[in-house]
Amino acid sequence: MATTSRRRIVLTGVTRGLGRTLAERFIELGHTVFGCGRSAAELDKLRKRFGPPHDFIAVDVAQRDQVQAWADRLLAEYEAPDLLLNNAAIINANAPLWQVPADEFDRLIDINIKGVVNVLRSFLPAMIARGRGVIVNFSSGWGRSTSPEVAPYCASKYAIEGLTLALAQELPEGMAAIPLNPGIIDTEMLRSCFGDEAGQYPSAVEWAKRAVPFILKLGAVENGKSLSAP
Repeated sequence: MATTSRRRIVLTGVTRGLGRTLAERFIELGHTVFGCGRSAAELDKLRKRFGPPHDFIAVDVAQRDQVQAWADRLLAEYEAPDLLLNNAAIINANAPLWQVPADEFDRLIDINIKGVVNVLRSFLPAMIARGRGVIVNFSSGWGRSTSPEVAPYCASKYAIEGLTLALAQELPEGMAAIPLNPGIIDTEMLRSCFGDEAGQYPSAVEWAKRAVPFILKLGAVENGKSLSAP
């Protein structure tokens, strides 16, 4: 896909962190973003700043019915997305695995794994029928290595790696599914683990300037490759 073509981009977790900066950068470059998140206040800010055809809506990706309704509405009005970016995720509070509360663990799995599948299930059939499109499921360095006190998060991102690589084998020719490690970026999520040390890493805005062109260049040739953003 040429980076100059205008894309329809579905993006989850759009209200903060990497999702927010990705949305802003894609729109600056002339692409259309259909984003979801859970913060009503932040979604309202996005709507006021970026009007139609961009679309921002409150959706909890862990809720299958909410995701399906979102997809049904978008697909009734627009063609299937060119890019589907599963970015929404949470991390557990630093703790040994046996001290992570069951409800916290369950919520993380519901969002980080089941949420991705809910989005894929709702949008992929239309992308397959159209015969093209790129799916990027955000992984992590902690989906390819481990650290103490983030075992639930590591488990979820290892799952995304396996899920995405298997999906890549199922897609028709011309499409791509890619697990993408964004790298270490100074976000609210990283600060929950690293504290002030997160400040030594690039900001989300700095990261997006490099990552967005990289993502826009992804195509069928990258299908099934575990990649890392520049």
